[in-house]
Amino acid sequence: MSRLKRPRRYWRLLFGQDFRRDRSASGVNAMLNYCYTVLRAGTARAVMAAGLHPSLGVAHRQRGNAFALADDLMEPFRPLADQLVYSLLSRGKTDLDRSTKPMLARILVTDMRTKQGTTPVGLCLERLALSAARCFSGEVRTLDLPQRVSSLET
Repeated sequence: MSRLKRPRRYWRLLFGQDFRRDRSASGVNAMLNYCYTVLRAGTARAVMAAGLHPSLGVAHRQRGNAFALADDLMEPFRPLADQLVYSLLSRGKTDLDRSTKPMLARILVTDMRTKQGTTPVGLCLERLALSAARCFSGEVRTLDLPQRVSSLET
């Protein structure tokens, strides 16, 4: 299967056969954009607090991307953002507005399971950024990632 077909299948399975991911669209797309922006900002903050430069990415290397490393490190948390948007949709919330923004912004205080116990995403991001710094310096060989989120946890 081509690389392009997998994301399309994911989005259709999650949000319905007619859904298309479009960063400039309203509704579900705007809610995803907002939640990803909050997650990216939290990740960039954690990256800088760990003493790393957010523009020096590993997988994301687009020229002019000031947050390439933040984009790299936030990837494992994107499904959580998707689940938050999905849960809002299941409650009849279909637009980014004054009622949904605070719910989506809570992604940074949403709890995840970790080796250390239940931990807010914001702290998971800090641990991940610190472990990335320690990996880059050669102190450790693995990243401190939270456990995978199941669909039953949100």
